[in-house]
Amino acid sequence: MRILHLSDTHLERTDAPNRHGVDATGSLRLMLAALRHQRDVDAVVVTGDLANDGAVEAYTVLRELVGEFARTWNAPVLYTTGNHDEREAFAKVLGSGHLDPDGTDRAEATSGSGERAAVSTVGGYRLVTLDSLVPGEVYGRLGAAQLEWLREVLRTPAERGTVLAFHHPPVTLDVPTQRAFGLLNPDDLADAVRDTDVRVILTGHFHLQLFGFLERTPVWVTPGVVNRIDLTARPGTERAVRGASASLVELGGPSGPMFHTFHAPDPRAHEPVYELDDERTREFLDRFGPRG
Repeated sequence: MRILHLSDTHLERTDAPNRHGVDATGSLRLMLAALRHQRDVDAVVVTGDLANDGAVEAYTVLRELVGEFARTWNAPVLYTTGNHDEREAFAKVLGSGHLDPDGTDRAEATSGSGERAAVSTVGGYRLVTLDSLVPGEVYGRLGAAQLEWLREVLRTPAERGTVLAFHHPPVTLDVPTQRAFGLLNPDDLADAVRDTDVRVILTGHFHLQLFGFLERTPVWVTPGVVNRIDLTARPGTERAVRGASASLVELGGPSGPMFHTFHAPDPRAHEPVYELDDERTREFLDRFGPRG
């Protein structure tokens, strides 16, 4: 099972550069062009922050670009929400978030609520997308009703196991913004997936590659398409640099899961996009960090 994993496209409603001077649509085109030589891709998964301000126009462009790209392998595309997304606009363009190569909605089940959580099967693997969006907040949470729905889904094992995909990582480095802006209730998720057939959890949000475990379940954080976070910045600061990235996730076989990271060739790669110093980072945490 080979999954191309993208995240954090942050598309705008037009092709104009964003407030940091980055052309998000251009970054996505560059990444997709760099991935054109991949072979035997079974699914494409895009884990949130699809549209920078939840615009229908941005979701439409994303669906067209990623859909055309995935048809190279006749592969379905699965999308999740992120903190920048808007559920109604997401659903208007992407439906359940599980789309066949021809754009048909392929979800076998959804959570049945306003949250955009769904399940479908690819090559014997059950792929479940969850919705960790908390409107107006940077951090994420999986609500009790959605976790109960997940428990019900996982009660019956899939032929080859289950892949979970959502936006906010349930693991962090010792970095203030990661600790404050990741998934706030990883213990609740761990309880829901314990002793089930979940093989791997795929997430985004941090704009950098990161691997860890939620108890015994592998967790992969793929870097962002729109830019990357550079951890060589001074402790207490946050620096974003240009450069589109994506991952290939390989499941099955004696060494699985395996994770490969791709960086699109870009003459402007590593140029600073923004940098928050100590004071601005504290202000950012005070403004957007968890509140109660």
